[in-house]
Amino acid sequence: MEKQTIGFIGLGVMGKSMARNIMKAGYPLIGYTRTKEKSADLIEEGMQWGETVEDVALRAQIIITMVGYPADVEEVYLGDRGLINTAKKGTYLVDMTTSAPKLAKKLHKAGKEKGIHVLDAPVSGGDVGARNGSLAIMVGGEKKDYELLSPLFDTMGSNIIYQGEAGAGQHTKLCNQIAIAGNMIGVCESLVYAKKAGLDPENVLKSISLGAAGSFSLTHLAPRILKEDYEPGFYIKHFIKDLKLVLDETEALGLDFPGVSLAKSLYEELAEEGLGDSGTQALYKYWK
Repeated sequence: MEKQTIGFIGLGVMGKSMARNIMKAGYPLIGYTRTKEKSADLIEEGMQWGETVEDVALRAQIIITMVGYPADVEEVYLGDRGLINTAKKGTYLVDMTTSAPKLAKKLHKAGKEKGIHVLDAPVSGGDVGARNGSLAIMVGGEKKDYELLSPLFDTMGSNIIYQGEAGAGQHTKLCNQIAIAGNMIGVCESLVYAKKAGLDPENVLKSISLGAAGSFSLTHLAPRILKEDYEPGFYIKHFIKDLKLVLDETEALGLDFPGVSLAKSLYEELAEEGLGDSGTQALYKYWK
């Protein structure tokens, strides 16, 4: 695929690294986020600045969004000066935010009515995966659109799977968050137990990280806990949002997931204590 101009809206913890990897692959990039100062380094590296969402829509052929909440996605896409109302016919819009499957379907339908291609492609892998270009990318939408954009996805991820029609990417990401929710509880309880039992937690990790208990959280986040590093690779406040999305979907499907409900309640307690902007590994503080 010819290296067309890419727009990127939402340059936070994850988005900034994803945008940087797109530029490193040789794509011209136009970026926009609410606070321009936070993107100064990307601008110095060659990123063009978009003054508004509409400005990006008018200048880019392919636009990626990586914002915070479903309400932000809806505003960016469906607002009066949002992407679907201002982008040119034939534009490709890719929402990589973790959002509601039903919203992904709504955006796809709205785009199709205007000749705009919309995909949902949420990611997993945290700040590490974003920096290394090794994210898991879960894509929903028209398969031909996915195939056309595959080279672009390759700049950001190493595990890129087409999941099906619009909304399928978001459903897959919620499966991912369900698995992480219980795993993070297990990781934290394991470290608490190790310390209480008088063990060296670092040695414990050497034994269990490569065994049947192995996971991304155990390998990448447990060492941060031992260093008391609670900086966000993924915010607690965003994980709470994701778990709420899971519970909305499970209710609609007639499912009862007590593990997800427990994880959500634990994280909400931490958020109430002012830890919403900490990384998900700060769940360890619940036991402290």
